[in-house]
Amino acid sequence: MGTGARFGRGQLFLRSLLFLLLAGPPARGQLRYAVPEELEHGAFVANLGEDLGLDVSTLSARRFRIVSRAGARQHLEVNLENGILFVNERIDREEVCEAGGTCLLHLQLLVESPLELYRVEVEVLDINDHAPTFPWQEYVLEVAESAVLGARFPLESAQDPDVGTNSVHTYRLSPNGFFSLEVQTRSDASKFAELVLERALDREQQRVHRVLLTALDGGVPERSGTAHILVTVLDANDNVPAFDQPSYGVSLPEDAPPGTLVIQLNATDLDEGPNGEIEYSFSGHAPPRVRELFHIEPRSGQVLLKGRLDYERASLHELYVQAKDRGPSAVAVHCRVLVHLLDVNDNAPEVTLTSVSTPVLEDAPPGTVIAVISVLDRDSGDNGRVSCEVGPNVPFELRSSFRNYYTLVTTQALDREVVPEYNVSITARDMGSPALLTRSTLTIPVSDVNDNAPRFLQPSYSVYVMENNAPGASICSVSALDPDCQQNAYLSYSIADGHIHGMPVGTYVSINSDSGHMYALRSLDYEQIRSFQIQVQAQDAGFPPLSANVTVHIFVLDQNDNAPVIISPMPRNGSVATELVPRSARPGYLVGTVSAVDADAGLNSRLSYQLLQATDFTLFSVAPDTGELRTLRSFLEQDASRQQLVVQVRDGGQPALSATVSLLLSVVETLPQTLSDFSEFSLPPEVSSSSPLTLYLLVSLGSISFTFLLAILILTAIRCRGERRSRQGDSCSPPRCHCCPGSRPSSDGLKTSNLTAQPPAGTSAATCLDVPAGGPPGYCYKVCLGPESAQSDFMFLKPCSPPRNNEKDPGKRSRPDQHLQVSKEAKQPNTDWQPPSTQQLALKRYQIQHWGSRGTRWKG
Repeated sequence: MGTGARFGRGQLFLRSLLFLLLAGPPARGQLRYAVPEELEHGAFVANLGEDLGLDVSTLSARRFRIVSRAGARQHLEVNLENGILFVNERIDREEVCEAGGTCLLHLQLLVESPLELYRVEVEVLDINDHAPTFPWQEYVLEVAESAVLGARFPLESAQDPDVGTNSVHTYRLSPNGFFSLEVQTRSDASKFAELVLERALDREQQRVHRVLLTALDGGVPERSGTAHILVTVLDANDNVPAFDQPSYGVSLPEDAPPGTLVIQLNATDLDEGPNGEIEYSFSGHAPPRVRELFHIEPRSGQVLLKGRLDYERASLHELYVQAKDRGPSAVAVHCRVLVHLLDVNDNAPEVTLTSVSTPVLEDAPPGTVIAVISVLDRDSGDNGRVSCEVGPNVPFELRSSFRNYYTLVTTQALDREVVPEYNVSITARDMGSPALLTRSTLTIPVSDVNDNAPRFLQPSYSVYVMENNAPGASICSVSALDPDCQQNAYLSYSIADGHIHGMPVGTYVSINSDSGHMYALRSLDYEQIRSFQIQVQAQDAGFPPLSANVTVHIFVLDQNDNAPVIISPMPRNGSVATELVPRSARPGYLVGTVSAVDADAGLNSRLSYQLLQATDFTLFSVAPDTGELRTLRSFLEQDASRQQLVVQVRDGGQPALSATVSLLLSVVETLPQTLSDFSEFSLPPEVSSSSPLTLYLLVSLGSISFTFLLAILILTAIRCRGERRSRQGDSCSPPRCHCCPGSRPSSDGLKTSNLTAQPPAGTSAATCLDVPAGGPPGYCYKVCLGPESAQSDFMFLKPCSPPRNNEKDPGKRSRPDQHLQVSKEAKQPNTDWQPPSTQQLALKRYQIQHWGSRGTRWKG
């Protein structure tokens, strides 16, 4: 038995090879192959990679595959390593194709990148794997003994699922002396056998005859099936029923309901009585499917519809019926009824997404294939012709590649930021009447591409920060938007490199890369920096990354954190600032100007001056805006010769800061030339704009001035001591003071503090000025100027000493050319100046009290 099996498989392989060699070229646009049924798993069918011209090494990467409907059995498969189409599971032709004729497997092959579709037809060739079979193993045939010679008795036909030459080819009858066999061919080329009576029967001699009927197919090797026929000889019922026609044909719509009359059969029997009563039924070899769909009324002969018809499953049904009388030895006669089904448009098109490439990039060019769509309508004719279209207002269209196959492609550029997702409605409509349609919605998400740079919410930012802020405090927040999504929309913030006053910008401010919050890294000082700007960059995380910049202007707001600094008058040697005022000064006389600076700005730097303390408030006033110190009235004899004032300078901030300066004014009869503490002292703008720097400069200048002044004092003292020794001292007798005997000052005296002395060239002795008796009683003022005093603004006041007894000739001590040159230009009072209103009332009271005495003194 094993040898026979191997021989059978060898014959099967040879036949398969023969079929493949004899298969004609594939139709245009598709490939066609032939394969025998019942091949084992892995059997070679075709080399698709070579026949389609595909690169075998890329089949796996391009997802080369067979596309089939869900639930369908995968009889064939493709090896992605070599592109060979092989048998995946055993193919039973009789199971795959229920109806006869050519059995085709339609394969749709799909390969991606780029998307390509191929159509392949594989014809399943029949092999002789089924033997003919009879409905029953034993068949009883009743024959009347009166049957004439040559009478024919149709026998049950054998059934063979195979087709062509592998189906039933002929019948054989075992040798006997009464019957012969005659094989007939129907219109559909099927065979059936009739038993022919060759010798008269005699029931009394032999009541039963047994013969063996063998059905043979035409396959190689030949297969057969047998049935035993038991012929029972009956008494004569010598007339058999007869149909009015040997075959019937009828058309029936496939949607006919159960119970519909298909056809009325009509058979007649010339006998009478029970021998003439006819009963109808299906013949023995009617297939089970026919028995499920149709029903025959035994007495009336009506063929009725029993089940639901389906044109798409079978368009033709062949009914084999028989008629037999009820008499003894009844003989059945057979006829065939062909039921042709009429197609009805009862199947809506089916839409299948064979392959979908989603999501689609928003920068995909027009013509990009998104999906492969197959449509199927099981109806035939116009009912099965389908048109497919997409909904309006979408950038997609359908292109037909094969019949009932479409590709969905883009028609224009996409923009995810405008439409992130498309719901494409695909409508398939057949040509039937009425037309049936199917709508399927395909959701196509658009994948983001980093094609949008970040955009700040404002074109620029202006930030106002109060000075003296706490380091690390948040000063502002910048924000940008990116219409992209996911990683392409993730923004990080950073500060561009730069310098602020020579320092890296990163030492001033920092920014949170995620939130955009900006923080001051140091405490800002309005007096050092008032504004600066930085560049903030927002960059997304796309590839390549895109960025945008925005300028952030940071303005430092001033705080009243700097008190006024008095720069004039400047006290000397840490003592109170002093000044000389002539007793003859009239009201409005400018004593000096108190000058101060404030490193703040705006109202914080607006300064006002006021007299805080005074020996006599009716004598002096300070201009609130300029700080000018002027006299309110003329000096009286009872006025103190030393006036102590405290001037306060206050800024306009909230709260206000202030500074004070103490002044000691000495009232003298005449003014010598001396360096006033009210001398002009100006600061460069860059110094006055910064409080700490101003303080440093003031301290430095004060130290240098003090050192220089101390050195001059020491040198002058040494020189004066040497001159006194060489001249044996200087003498002074009241009421006049003689610094240099023989020399007298002008009778006009000194009327101004702007004293200018011009010593003769080449003089080494000190130049002295004798002040006449116009000064206060008991005081003598002596001004001694060294030879270097022409280049110095310093003057020293010395008390006069009494004349010495040993002084013989005062006139010999000095020469006329050594007299001091005194300017006679008197300083005019400011007649336009008015005292402040707060002091006018005190001044008037004072004038009323002392007017009489002053008038008497002036008259004298």
